Amino acid sequence: MKPAAASSLAGMILAMAGATVVEAASLDAKYDVSLLGITFGKAGLSGNIDGAGYKLDLVATLTGVVGGVTGGRGSGAATGTLVGGRLSPRTFAVSSANSSESRTVRMALAENSVAGIDIEPPIDEKPDRVPLTESHRHNIVDPLSAFIMPVNGKGRSGACNRVLPIFDGAARYDIKLSSAGTRNVKLDGYSGPVSVCHARYVPIAGHRALRPSTKFMTDNRDITTWLAPVAGTDVMVPVRISVKTMIGTAVIEASSFKVDPGVTATAARN
Repeated sequence: MKPAAASSLAGMILAMAGATVVEAASLDAKYDVSLLGITFGKAGLSGNIDGAGYKLDLVATLTGVVGGVTGGRGSGAATGTLVGGRLSPRTFAVSSANSSESRTVRMALAENSVAGIDIEPPIDEKPDRVPLTESHRHNIVDPLSAFIMPVNGKGRSGACNRVLPIFDGAARYDIKLSSAGTRNVKLDGYSGPVSVCHARYVPIAGHRALRPSTKFMTDNRDITTWLAPVAGTDVMVPVRISVKTMIGTAVIEASSFKVDPGVTATAARN
């Protein structure tokens, strides 16, 4: 798993909302990662959400033959506050590695703008890379904070109708969501309706303009995500993401989705 792909994937692993006032809950979700129907990775998302803010942790690893050959793995963490039904990220960090390269991105944020950033090693300069400007670092959310999003009183039916303005440290892009209805799912820890969203990737800056993969993803009409409510809060998070790639359809799907409403993991340990 290439670092940029891991960050973008994180950015595409979207999220939404549920009740009216954010209260508190701890979340522990497990996902299988597959390509062309063959499972080749695992991911775990855990964290706390309450009236004051949120903390999320993500860990992903490739397994089986693919994992043995590539050594692919990644992890991320994000914190922030929920102000007036709006996410306000504070910190974001992601590290990813495979057998040939690794990269770590760390960002500090304030008022939905980048306050500081460190990328090691730095992003390579390429002639076709669309330049980033200072304006691209404002009015954004980081990829991991995009896993959760307040519904702002719109209810589940409006969960998908929004644009996620994402900056991952290397690139600025939008994820445009639109509603595709609802369906029922049954998971370990959750049984009930999910909101189904169509998603579009819109590159803005930092991407490689001449790469075939950039054009493919820009034109891609086969991206969907299913959003499930986090009980005890007014947010939803994805339980399934399907993305058509140049070599087949990749799917990230929850095998378990466990929520402890009314309590955070920190409180549970005290």
